[in-house]
Amino acid sequence: MANQNGSVYGLTLLCPILNDEKASPSHDLQIRDYLSKLTADSTSPFAIAPGTHLARIVVMDDVVYVGMPACEEHLKSKYLVFESNLDGDLDTYLTGLATTIPEHIDAIWSHCTGYPGCADKAKFVQYMKNCQIETTFFFAAVNDKSVPQTLTALQTQRAVAQFIAEHQGISPAETQRDFIEFLKVLDAAPPLKPAMNAPSRDIKTGGRNE
Repeated sequence: MANQNGSVYGLTLLCPILNDEKASPSHDLQIRDYLSKLTADSTSPFAIAPGTHLARIVVMDDVVYVGMPACEEHLKSKYLVFESNLDGDLDTYLTGLATTIPEHIDAIWSHCTGYPGCADKAKFVQYMKNCQIETTFFFAAVNDKSVPQTLTALQTQRAVAQFIAEHQGISPAETQRDFIEFLKVLDAAPPLKPAMNAPSRDIKTGGRNE
């Protein structure tokens, strides 16, 4: 199944943006303005939404003509492109978006043609699925673990690497003693929140929760 890689689902949406000459600023500019103000850390709405490994939202103005032998083509409207790697079932994920971050979803997608809003979740889910295209050549870096499981693994990996770096040249007995204590601290550590492990960057249109 092209949209599925292991237990991870690859979602790609192309949602046509309203073309209203009377709108000022235009609907695509309003989307861009809203996206520019979103964070890409643990406070990002898509870090709050359950089951999101990563998400990206961009406005596509047109397709690029790369020259012969390709044919020159153009879009009839601008599109909002949404891509996400998510855990499990698509309907459950989309319902989760409408439930946990409806104000953000409505603020972005209200500029798209035919968008019904989040209040009627059945219509919302169907609208999103109507805008879905097949995710071809989908590859998930971690395709058999949930977001919480992946975050726990990354937290352990980072902690162990730091322990090893700090114990270079330490005697075996001291290292063993410290490692026993290290395991206790690691077991008691609170789990990472989504996007806490992401590198710092100035990207406003997407985010990675792992």
